[in-house]
Amino acid sequence: MDPRPVAGQTERELFAAELGDYFALLKPRVMSLVVFTAFVGMVLAPGGLHPVLAAISLLAIAVGAGAAGALNMWFDSDIDAVMGRTRNRPIPSGRVERGEAAFIGVFLSVASVLVLYLVSNWVAAALLAFTIFFYAVIYTMWLKRWTAQNIVIGGASGALPPVIGWAAMTGSVELLPVVLFLIIFLWTPPHSWALALIRSGDYDRAGVPMMPVAAGHKSTRRQMFAYSVLLAPLPVVPTLIGSASIYYGVFAAVLGLVFLERAWRVFVVEGEDYREREAARSLFAYSILYLALVFGALLVDTLLVRLGIVG
Repeated sequence: MDPRPVAGQTERELFAAELGDYFALLKPRVMSLVVFTAFVGMVLAPGGLHPVLAAISLLAIAVGAGAAGALNMWFDSDIDAVMGRTRNRPIPSGRVERGEAAFIGVFLSVASVLVLYLVSNWVAAALLAFTIFFYAVIYTMWLKRWTAQNIVIGGASGALPPVIGWAAMTGSVELLPVVLFLIIFLWTPPHSWALALIRSGDYDRAGVPMMPVAAGHKSTRRQMFAYSVLLAPLPVVPTLIGSASIYYGVFAAVLGLVFLERAWRVFVVEGEDYREREAARSLFAYSILYLALVFGALLVDTLLVRLGIVG
């Protein structure tokens, strides 16, 4: 990394910029999703953990996610340098050295798993260790570069945080956290492939076999709709198994119908022009809102039920 200050920058501003670069290695937007879904898993879990220990556990899960992100950026810096969406990341832009990113990723991985084990239990720690390994090694180093199913199989790592959160509180894994895992797991392909349709040229230049590049746009749109059909009813399951109220179930069903409608618009579009990109962009934007609303509604519903406001 070039230590020379930019003209007009004070030492404090330069230090803050450097800290920002190191923080960017942790993929804070991804980390925020991990924190939220893990928090929901913790709140939904029966029993309890001391609030301070629960907060430290959540922080450890967040740091573990950030560590996996740093290892991903370290290994994928060659790909990131080619793609317009990622070429300004800290490593390809020269603001952080690859070796630094690797050290940060390994150190935070070990630290986060150890802290979670000490303040919570071995089940949660083992799940966090597996998640980091799966994302950094199985997905980043193998699946991403070798198969069009990379995001499908690799999506398991992004789907585990609510299970880890539940396990941190209970030391076990039950049906409800598995349902939460499946929601994120089935959500990942249509969400990620919508972006891939928009950015297919980037992936093609980088040699990454994302589905639109490897199987074509038409096949990708068909598979996106198939996953959307599987996903849409799944968030209603917590109501069906008695873990959420009917009010949540109705809300989740409506969200699923809207998701299906957006996925259908991508499925039926003809060609690979701006109409496909606009339909994919609409689905991508809604998919982010969809996951936040499903988990947010489940969180609010659980709190209202416990307060006796909703039966």
